[in-house]
Amino acid sequence: MITPKKTTTKSKPKKTASKKKVKVKATPMVRPVRLIQDKQSSPREQKVIKLETKETVAPIEIKKTASKEKYYEAMGGRKESVARVRLYTKKATDVTEGENALIVVNGKDYREYFSDVALWEIVESPLKKLKSVNRFKVTVVVHGGGKSGQAGAIKHGIAKTLVDFDQNFRKKLKKSGYLTRDPRAKERRKYGLKKARKAPRWAKR
Repeated sequence: MITPKKTTTKSKPKKTASKKKVKVKATPMVRPVRLIQDKQSSPREQKVIKLETKETVAPIEIKKTASKEKYYEAMGGRKESVARVRLYTKKATDVTEGENALIVVNGKDYREYFSDVALWEIVESPLKKLKSVNRFKVTVVVHGGGKSGQAGAIKHGIAKTLVDFDQNFRKKLKKSGYLTRDPRAKERRKYGLKKARKAPRWAKR
């Protein structure tokens, strides 16, 4: 017997209800004019407008009555110390004790700042060389190094300011070596040694 072939019928896809596209009305664009109007209405802009509308007043010239005291300035150096020295001509109001120089170091008298008498002599030496200890007033700001290095830096700075004051002082100060910065300093330690030159005890056996 011949069996009849089964015919398969393709099922058509069911039609789904199509969603209707809703048209949204576009909101009108905000023009920049509106923003400018908002800015103009802000309190910050109002302040600016008020400032612009004010009348411009010519600046008043203030005459300086107090005249600054003239001084000569120089930098001095020694080892790790740096000193800024200012040299003034001494006035009648400036009082000193005896024949001591009027030198102020970091807000203190140099004899109070340096405890050693030998350091006093180093600081005074440029003024003593020119025989003008009571002629000038010196103010110093010094930092770095120790007291010995600071005294040497002050001496170097005072000598340089004296040359700025009068070029005729140069010959005497140069001959004495006060204008030359002393280059001597502690030598660095080397590896394998205890200090710059000192070596540990050596044994042959």
